Amino acid sequence: MNFPLNLKYTKDHEWIRLEGDVAYIGITEFAQRELGDIVYIDINTVGQEVSQNDVFGTVEAVKTVSDLFMPVTGTIEEVNSQLDASPELVNQDPYGEGWMVKVSLSSVSDLDSLLSAEDYKTQIGH
Repeated sequence: MNFPLNLKYTKDHEWIRLEGDVAYIGITEFAQRELGDIVYIDINTVGQEVSQNDVFGTVEAVKTVSDLFMPVTGTIEEVNSQLDASPELVNQDPYGEGWMVKVSLSSVSDLDSLLSAEDYKTQIGH
């Protein structure tokens, strides 16, 4: 299983990658494996400020529907439009083409409360 070192992780299995002033957010490889085949992503919070740990959308798999939790406080600037037609990108490439939202962070210090790759691996028992 892949745990990119340049990402930060949440206990709820989201990842975040900071690129300048913008952060990309998605779910981890572990999460997508646990969910199974992803069939729909529902995120209707574009333009809204969402607080750290709040729900910003849902991911629907064949087996279940799961909430998506915001790793940081920020404004959702964009949803990955490729996921409308191809939600399976989350299964195929969770850390790349399967990203879910772009966010403008309210405070970079929110990243300090997130898990490193090693801490996340320990949490999920790897």
